[in-house]
Amino acid sequence: MYDYGVIFVSDTDTVTYTYFLVKILHSSETQVCKWAGEIEKDTHVIVNSRYGKDLARVLGPVRRMMDQDTSGIESIVRLAVEHDLQRYEDNIRKEQEAFLICREKIKSHKLEMKLISAHYVLEESKVLFFFTAEARVDFRELVKDLVSVFKMRIELRQVGVRDESRVLGGLAVCGRTYCCHGVTDKLKPVSIKMAMKQSLSLNSMKISGPCGRLLCCLSYEYDLYKEEKAKFPAEGSKIFHEKERFKVVGVNILTKRISAVSGDGRYLDIPSDMMGKEPSGSWNIKKEFFQDEED
Repeated sequence: MYDYGVIFVSDTDTVTYTYFLVKILHSSETQVCKWAGEIEKDTHVIVNSRYGKDLARVLGPVRRMMDQDTSGIESIVRLAVEHDLQRYEDNIRKEQEAFLICREKIKSHKLEMKLISAHYVLEESKVLFFFTAEARVDFRELVKDLVSVFKMRIELRQVGVRDESRVLGGLAVCGRTYCCHGVTDKLKPVSIKMAMKQSLSLNSMKISGPCGRLLCCLSYEYDLYKEEKAKFPAEGSKIFHEKERFKVVGVNILTKRISAVSGDGRYLDIPSDMMGKEPSGSWNIKKEFFQDEED
């Protein structure tokens, strides 16, 4: 059912591991881990995150590894038990109080930073505080103050606005959970060029997410649009029928139709199969199109 890889763990033994994609619960970050056996989807496990040993949920087996070098992939520490889940729930209540305390301390120190979440690492005596800020913040005195209150290790992590959306979650304009929170945190860079290639409105209000950045989903279909549009004349280019010229004013790859207008205002809606490309690269409208129009 799963794709397995063989990892040599000693000179004499081999262990067959399954690779799983897991999601860290508190940050919604994903990472690949290995386990010598099968684990059902949605099983809770303890993994080594970049913040320490923490609770994660198994999203499923990895069927294909893009990077064949698996030497850096860590093993799942163990399967979570009821005590771990209860402790995680207890920590959520403690985090609410820790958040309020830290926010008041930030105000008292008059620091230009926005606190977004607090997290007790499950298997370590450590509290993480995530914040956003427009510039670098010197929070050394704040950390000392927090250590005196919580009596444990304190870490403050500055994150970007996309990270804030990933950690907090919410509903996007489409009505679904934020892509960065509910789909994957490994998202491709997004540019305005992607919106243009898909003939979307360039109104920033329509193509930006709650974080103020371009919608992550703009990258989902970009490659398809790029590939398909290469099969059509470009918008703004000229297409010909005998000696008559038309300007392409629209290309719809979904309906596979081209909109074009002549110099005297004649408008054409042309199916893509009525277009032909010359060796020179120019596009011509087939005679059959005009015959069909006359009929």
